Amino acid sequence: MDGVLVNNTEVHIKAFEVFCERYGVKGWKEKLSTAYGMGNDDIMRLIMPEEVIREKGTAALGEEKEALYREIYAPTIVPVNGLASLLEAFQKAGIRCAVGSSGCKDNVDFVLSHCHIQPFFDVAVSGDMVTHCKPNPEIYLTAAERLGVNPEECIIFEDAKAGIEAAHRAGAAAIVALATTLERSDLQTTVADLIIDDYTDIRPVEELMASK
Repeated sequence: MDGVLVNNTEVHIKAFEVFCERYGVKGWKEKLSTAYGMGNDDIMRLIMPEEVIREKGTAALGEEKEALYREIYAPTIVPVNGLASLLEAFQKAGIRCAVGSSGCKDNVDFVLSHCHIQPFFDVAVSGDMVTHCKPNPEIYLTAAERLGVNPEECIIFEDAKAGIEAAHRAGAAAIVALATTLERSDLQTTVADLIIDDYTDIRPVEELMASK
């Protein structure tokens, strides 16, 4: 979802900036740059001091940060360029879609409703619905199971290395990487089958689908 349905990395960074200022945390930005695609519990353990985690707990800290994110993002949220057209093309072709996000359910619902794309998705799996978040493949395996398909029948869209690894470990037929969060040069070192800037040029995606 993050970086795939919405290009929201800068909003998450702003929310973390406000959040970390509250707790007097320094050096968080460098640590966060290695955590894209991971679940909140893992991110909080990476960024927050142990004494704060002991006092508040990772779940409460995550909820606090995500509430900030939604408050900041609500006035300006838009889907990634060309997404609506691609989802319409999938729907017309009878291709079922799922969201598989390490984000919490509140964030998934927030993005789908505010971008008016909820009707295009048959299934939504969030990080708080599974035991292990990306790079573990559980989110994608769960999404495929709920769609009633094998992972080998799925094309997965990702923006982060942890997500690309999860998609690969799930056994996806193909992985499309969006250069929204990372540079193309970073994505070229991954196992992604196709790298795109956004969905305005749907043709390469259609050609990839036809080959699978």
